[in-house]
Amino acid sequence: MSVEIREIPLVEPGAGPYDIAAGPDGALWLTLVHGGGIARRGADGAVRTYPLDPPGGRPLIITAGPDDALWFTRSGDDKIGRISLDGAQRTIALPTGTGPGGIAAGPDGALWYTGMTSDTIGRLDTDGAVSTFPLPVTGGLASMITAGADDALWFTLHQANAIGRIDLDGRVTLHPLPTPDAGPVGITLGGDGAIWFVEIAAGQLGRITPDGRISELPLPDRAARPHAIVAEPAGGVWFTEWGANRIGHLDPAGRIDGYDLPTPESEPHGITVTPNGIWAALETGALAHLTRTPTPA
Repeated sequence: MSVEIREIPLVEPGAGPYDIAAGPDGALWLTLVHGGGIARRGADGAVRTYPLDPPGGRPLIITAGPDDALWFTRSGDDKIGRISLDGAQRTIALPTGTGPGGIAAGPDGALWYTGMTSDTIGRLDTDGAVSTFPLPVTGGLASMITAGADDALWFTLHQANAIGRIDLDGRVTLHPLPTPDAGPVGITLGGDGAIWFVEIAAGQLGRITPDGRISELPLPDRAARPHAIVAEPAGGVWFTEWGANRIGHLDPAGRIDGYDLPTPESEPHGITVTPNGIWAALETGALAHLTRTPTPA
């Protein structure tokens, strides 16, 4: 299998595309962390940007919700935003000091998010009702979150060096990582039913089974600083390597490959998989698009 990688301009440099999600409309939706807005790139390549309404805060992580809309966290002003497919927005205020980070759709039809500065996990109904659950740590920096295959949510605790699990009743279990100061960040449900995550400070991938067994896989470049991770239907995972300016891939057999970005210091962050390839958000204001073709026999 050969991989072609190209960069596609999206917005002006400095707007800072950070996270990316595939929407129910077949478009790509991105947070502009420095530009104060949301960008949409349609299947036809047309790009439209939507300033935050109301302004304030910085859009951080975005996900497709259960209601044909996109939901995103607003770092700095303690809000969750919702943007419909026509660009209309509304916001839900969170408790002061929450510091929302990651967000994901849960198996219960609600949105679940991390409170980075409050040591909490939050649950948000699509009608705007908010519930919060305290974590048994102080300064743990709950970062990214994903739905598991076990009717629970799994999340990374960057400073507490652990993976957390919260069930739909709010019961929390923490799983310390074997490697000290590994710095877990991105997390995703793998095609094998396990949870996969990256360890940005240790230069490793991690895997945790539903019963809490953890394994770690060092990357060839331990200074790669892996950041975001996403599973693909074929069973592998793709991840961004912020420090190495590369997109990495782990296949189901355990082989790791990396694909260098054409532009130096692109700072790849969020990543998603769609039927027409792999897409990553670049700090340079561009998208990286990876497509695969079978290698001739």
